[in-house]
Amino acid sequence: MVKRLQSVIRIMMVLVAGLALAGCGDDFGVDQHGRKVAAERLEGQWLVINYWAEWCGPCRSEIPELNALSPELEKQAVSVFGVNFDGLQGDELTRAAEALGIEFTVLAKDPAERYGLPPSDALPVTYIVDDKGKVRERLLGEQNAEGLKARLAALRQEG
Repeated sequence: MVKRLQSVIRIMMVLVAGLALAGCGDDFGVDQHGRKVAAERLEGQWLVINYWAEWCGPCRSEIPELNALSPELEKQAVSVFGVNFDGLQGDELTRAAEALGIEFTVLAKDPAERYGLPPSDALPVTYIVDDKGKVRERLLGEQNAEGLKARLAALRQEG
């Protein structure tokens, strides 16, 4: 009886460990500061996902707009996230984000597959994803805070 109980306990421990590891797969890796970005942080709210690169002039111009917009949108359950187009990771991502003065969260793991974001050959590109995870808008070219707020308001009103 004791051996059987020990076997059941081992099986339960393996199952619990497996479930815990499976949950980790839903996360978005780390941000530009090395902090874990949990999937819950992106779920159930509207998202503005901006792809940028150091070599992209218009990207550099729109970053201050996104920096200013991010805290304002957080009050409306909208989060601004950046993704490096060149796939920089670790120290390279940190350095690039700091060099451009990015204050909003930059995701090290590209969310394109999760949200079905269509690939883009041009930068900058910004996607608006609704609170159900559906891509609602693809905005190519440099964006500004007022234009993004207006587009978000219109999309939210449409439902």
